Amino acid sequence: MLLYIGVFLPIVLSFIFHQISRRHKRNIPFAVLKLPIIGMLHYLLLNLSNIHDYAIFVLKHYGGTLMFEGPWFTNMNFILTADPTNVHHITTKNFSNYGKGSNFSEIFDVFGGGIINSDNLHAWKKERSVLHSLFQRQSLKIFLRKAIQKKLENDLVPFLDDTSEVGAEVDLQFALRRFTFDIACSCFLGYDPHSLPNKNTKLSQPTYQRALVVIEESLFHRHITPRCLWKLQEWLQIGQEKKFKEAREIFDKFLYECVAAKREEKNRCNSTKEVDDTDHDLLGVLMEEGDQKGRIMDDKYLRDTAFTFVSAGSGTISASLSWFFWLVSTHPHVEAKILEEIKENCMNQDGTWIASGVEEFGKLAYLHGAICEALRLFPTVPYDHKCAIKSDRLPSGHHVSPNTMILYSLYAMGRMEEIWGHDCMEFKPERWISESGEIIQIPAHKFIAFNAGPRNCLGKDITFTEMKMVAVAILWRFQMKVVDGHPITPRVSVVLTIEQGLKVKVTKRCT
Repeated sequence: MLLYIGVFLPIVLSFIFHQISRRHKRNIPFAVLKLPIIGMLHYLLLNLSNIHDYAIFVLKHYGGTLMFEGPWFTNMNFILTADPTNVHHITTKNFSNYGKGSNFSEIFDVFGGGIINSDNLHAWKKERSVLHSLFQRQSLKIFLRKAIQKKLENDLVPFLDDTSEVGAEVDLQFALRRFTFDIACSCFLGYDPHSLPNKNTKLSQPTYQRALVVIEESLFHRHITPRCLWKLQEWLQIGQEKKFKEAREIFDKFLYECVAAKREEKNRCNSTKEVDDTDHDLLGVLMEEGDQKGRIMDDKYLRDTAFTFVSAGSGTISASLSWFFWLVSTHPHVEAKILEEIKENCMNQDGTWIASGVEEFGKLAYLHGAICEALRLFPTVPYDHKCAIKSDRLPSGHHVSPNTMILYSLYAMGRMEEIWGHDCMEFKPERWISESGEIIQIPAHKFIAFNAGPRNCLGKDITFTEMKMVAVAILWRFQMKVVDGHPITPRVSVVLTIEQGLKVKVTKRCT
């Protein structure tokens, strides 16, 4: 990056700010101006700290779709859109013409050969079919619910109990990140890191958990840095790419150790003919699947699949929960309605809990609406992209050349009046509930938090189950109050977390 700045910045700096000043006086959006050599990149860099809201501003001016042109010879040209008809076209109607593209697998090489990077339609369909069938197994669903319930009762609730007793402030996002990381590892690797502290343990962060955060940061930097520059960093092993390599080695070591331990456990059970009916973690199930169908599940495949689901099931869900609790804590009337719903559907007459299960959570329509609202306003992944295989024309009228990348802003789509109405910036769970009290189903290409079309998220049901279980357990027992003056802004990353964390005071609720 220093090389890039040293070459280009002295040449264009004065010209840039001169032109920006002129545009401000004429009230013309920044993105109108394309400069020689660097294209529109300067606007991306100047607005990087506020990139999500800046994208909304630009997209609204251009009717929902914009052709972004990057620096010469950098292959950073792309179409940016928040138009649901365009999204429906590329994710569903003309799905076969839009893949990941070569740039995607390079940027996300840490996912290896897993389903995230799969761009061969036949291979992808086969892999998705296998994973979809696994996630539909009742035994796996029960295992996941039990694992979440166990972590709630043994870790998160006691942790918040301890915090409320001493009256300390806590970063709830940090605690939720540890909690969801433990669950993801338990469910997908069969190993519980026990990241959350208790009265007898000190607050410490496992190196492999921190490594996952660094990996997420590095992936975003690869998106906003010209390929030639981050490739140069990778070759020289400097800057963010050096951090990325170190973090990847740490996390890979952790994953391969888990795979080896699971193989050893399976071999021991096979040799002694021991049966463990409670062993339904993803690694174990995949190994069983391979044994039954004669499919070789090598360590690399298991590592790639495990990385996909651990990364998807930890940072993403904790980020969504953090935004949810912040929104609920700052909207007392929403909190009151959720508590009333929990009381009516999850409590017995004597005040004891009904055994938590799918049936009870299915009745929590208002809570479901509140979660959907949080995901609408703060989608876990703020941007997604596809790459055109052949020439095409989008419903918006924009021509798409082969190998053109189309970036759609999930964040902007959740805040467009054309999609959600004049109150699109308000947190209103009611918009998801019909007059008869049923949940309103919004088309996936409008409510895009879980993607749309054939590549929709496999973990959608798991995400809702986990978020509802956590929300019910925490809101019924505790009241969260955001620390006065604590700033809440989205972080610039591939996962939409809160930049400064979520500092709250936790008090026990009188129920």
